[in-house]
Amino acid sequence: MAATAIAASSSAAALGGARLPAPGSAALRAPVLLLPPPPRRSFPSQPLALSFSQSPDACRFSSFRVSASSEESSGSVENDELLADLKAKWDSIENKSTVFLYGGGAIVALWLSSIVVGAVNSVPLLPKIMELVGLGYTGWFVYRYLLFKESRKELASDIETLKKKIAGSE
Repeated sequence: MAATAIAASSSAAALGGARLPAPGSAALRAPVLLLPPPPRRSFPSQPLALSFSQSPDACRFSSFRVSASSEESSGSVENDELLADLKAKWDSIENKSTVFLYGGGAIVALWLSSIVVGAVNSVPLLPKIMELVGLGYTGWFVYRYLLFKESRKELASDIETLKKKIAGSE
């Protein structure tokens, strides 16, 4: 007991008279944060009542009326033509199940690609490397196909042949 008292007094002297809590005390187990109390907020005792009849804007808003007209505009004519064209193309398709299969496959491929991009994006440094690769490819593409007139003509002819292959006219 005397050794504990001597050790406590020597530690208190070393800390400038401050006393440390005993090793088994509750002060070491649960630290207490002393924060100032939150500020008091005052709320009105009466609920806030709004009356729209007393508002000066009430008369102005009541006189504002919107009327719909049944006149045909050029936008609705274009929409009707577009829908008729789409319906004609849909009716001309012989194998409609293939269209649904390709559409579903495209949706699944888009979903899987978003998962892969999310996984690649979570790897440190890899997104920045991919950005550098993209910038390098963009620079090469501009130099190869867009910078000179002859190469632009070559790109245009390549695109036209690809269009013909897709359309089936070649």
